[in-house]
Amino acid sequence: MNKKRLKHLLEFYKEDPNDPFNIYALANEYKVHDHQQALHYFELLVNNHEHYVATYYHLGHLYINLGMESKAKATFEKGIEVATQQGDALALRELKSAYDELMMDY
Repeated sequence: MNKKRLKHLLEFYKEDPNDPFNIYALANEYKVHDHQQALHYFELLVNNHEHYVATYYHLGHLYINLGMESKAKATFEKGIEVATQQGDALALRELKSAYDELMMDY
């Protein structure tokens, strides 16, 4: 985790805590070294900004890393729904691939 970058991201979040990109950037910064903080910010996103489609892929993988496969499955399914509604073909393809991979292992 880059402490300088994290400091800047926290400042951006403090300035505008409702900007989904600020929350998403923080979650991604934390996801390698602090799973609980990453989980906090990703869940904040899906609860308050459910149409921020990029969240679902990363949150699903975080759930897998935490051994929470049923939550990962539900997260990928919701992400697929959101990506379909938005017509986001790239996100849809990535989420379907992640979902299929999970289901093969699940």
